[in-house]
Amino acid sequence: MKITPPISVAAAAQLIGSAWKGNSDQLIHGFNEIHMVVPGDLTFVDVAKYYKKALNSPATIILINQSVDIPEGKSILISDDPFRDYNRLTEHFQPRLPLNQWAEPQLDPSVKVGKNVVFGEGVSIGKNVEIGHNVVIGAHVHIGDDTLIYPNVTIYNYTQIGKRVCIQAGTVIGGEAFYYKSRPEGRDKLLSKGRVVIEDRVEIGANCTIDRGVSGDTVIGEGSILDNLIQIGHDTVIGKNCLFASQVGIAGVVTIEENVILWGQVGVNKDLTIGKGAILLGKSGVMSSLEGGKTYFGFVAGDHRQSLKEFALMRKLPEIIARLDTKDAAKP
Repeated sequence: MKITPPISVAAAAQLIGSAWKGNSDQLIHGFNEIHMVVPGDLTFVDVAKYYKKALNSPATIILINQSVDIPEGKSILISDDPFRDYNRLTEHFQPRLPLNQWAEPQLDPSVKVGKNVVFGEGVSIGKNVEIGHNVVIGAHVHIGDDTLIYPNVTIYNYTQIGKRVCIQAGTVIGGEAFYYKSRPEGRDKLLSKGRVVIEDRVEIGANCTIDRGVSGDTVIGEGSILDNLIQIGHDTVIGKNCLFASQVGIAGVVTIEENVILWGQVGVNKDLTIGKGAILLGKSGVMSSLEGGKTYFGFVAGDHRQSLKEFALMRKLPEIIARLDTKDAAKP
């Protein structure tokens, strides 16, 4: 999430009533989570074991819950609740728009629009776009030339859609991220201020759900094809020319490189990478990063401690069998 114009560390501290250390004139150009930050960004950390990771990340400003030594060239904001104050900052710079807001779009004569279509403010639509009945297009959405939006599609605010994209009926693009912090009184939501970016020539099936990034972008790469009933979590980046079959579920913060195939009901855990050209056979469960260029299969649910022990032992079976064969061969 970028902000224009940028804001100084001192000004941000004043907004949330926090102390700060570092250069008061240092500028904050954007907000992002630790896994997506670039220089000029502010990120937050509220767990001690992640302090080092945050302080040594590309982020220039760190919102933290303890006064610590800071690397040269960086600043910190000291808050008793960084999660809360990160939400306060992002909401200040991108307030939630009312759900009942709408505007009259300026459309090229070549655009075809069905009945009961609602547009938000600042919508930009390219030439030869077709929009089916009962579609909702939020504010500041861009749709590229020659794109087809089938009936009953919902496109949330700030979504960017490329050229020659096809989105089939019932799909929801840009829903809020599934990201919560547990507190004694319940779970507190991290506000979603990122986007969904759908590149050129992407096809998305019926009744899919693609969540927007928390502060960054969820990306569907050029030429990728998604079947029906697929869930893509927040801040996931999918490369070019991927193919996902029905009922694939992908958690947040996943990187899937180009030309990956996920067959039906594959489940992908959060915060991992699937390498270029990998193939996952149906019902496989991905719990850790996978190398590209290989075909994978398998997952059995059970008590997680016992299952992990079993998986570790299964990986040793070829070595154990080889040893037994060697012993048998050595017998007179």
